[in-house]
Amino acid sequence: MTAVAQLKTEAALAPFRYLDEAAIAAAPLQQDPYDYAFVDQSMPVQYKDEVIADAPKIPQRGTYGIPNLRYGPKFNAVLQDLLSPRFRQLVEQKFGMDLSPYYPTIVMMGNTSGHYNEGYAHPDSKHKILTVILGFSPEWPYERGRLRVLRSNSRDDPAFEFPPTFGKMLMFRVSDKSYHGFLPQKGQRMSLQFCWVDSKSYATKTYMRHALSAFAKSIPGVRQVVGMMPRKFRKGGE
Repeated sequence: MTAVAQLKTEAALAPFRYLDEAAIAAAPLQQDPYDYAFVDQSMPVQYKDEVIADAPKIPQRGTYGIPNLRYGPKFNAVLQDLLSPRFRQLVEQKFGMDLSPYYPTIVMMGNTSGHYNEGYAHPDSKHKILTVILGFSPEWPYERGRLRVLRSNSRDDPAFEFPPTFGKMLMFRVSDKSYHGFLPQKGQRMSLQFCWVDSKSYATKTYMRHALSAFAKSIPGVRQVVGMMPRKFRKGGE
């Protein structure tokens, strides 16, 4: 093995900075109503304040691509943990699948308005292979707004739910049955969605779509119109 190859191998196997490898590995794979795993605390609570302090500040509602956001080094370290071969291998082992041919995308939600359009039940795009949702909210004192693993395309048919607070992690294999969503609730709802997708072009389109949406939501009059539009027009059937 060359010196360069040795360095690459060591980097790939480097320990996580913030993710709790033991907690993620121990999370059982559930198969009802579809394949998913929940980690109650994927990052130790001792890191909560420093990571959240470095997280993106998102003043508007909706979801934004990571390339369009600013954040500090500690939050970036969490992203690097998620993007590492070490994390990918953990997920592969849990779900019994090979994710190496696929491309990562990361988007972030910062706030919700409580509008009925938010949190609608959906299974994720057919271009997504596996989705990881990671909570960053400092707290979530509401009954509504919890992420729901759904048995059907109704938000009122939950199999499991959890608040979007720091370190809560949901991983699921995307299929036509992988419905999830949440009941509308206004609040600082910080959560990150990390996906492996089937092509580099789809990853690029994802970031372009979120960039255009972010620009539209930065204009007050346009923001109101976008917020009232049906999801199929705003999200492109995602």
